[in-house]
Amino acid sequence: MTQHADFLRNASDGTRVVIRHLLHNEEKSATDVLGYLSGSNETQVVVATAKGLVTVELADVIAAKEIPPPPAPRPR
Repeated sequence: MTQHADFLRNASDGTRVVIRHLLHNEEKSATDVLGYLSGSNETQVVVATAKGLVTVELADVIAAKEIPPPPAPRPR
């Protein structure tokens, strides 16, 4: 496993993260997932995003890091 996978495996649920991971398609492209960790095991992490839960295989992780909370809404 990579250092990024180790970080995700050891991070606490509720940690806000961004994860870049490989997609299993013809182009072998990658995508990002941004949200809050919502569970993990030895092979996967679950991230709660604005659109729902996303499961990411740790073997597909290219990069991952903790990110700060979103900014507060600006007054109108």
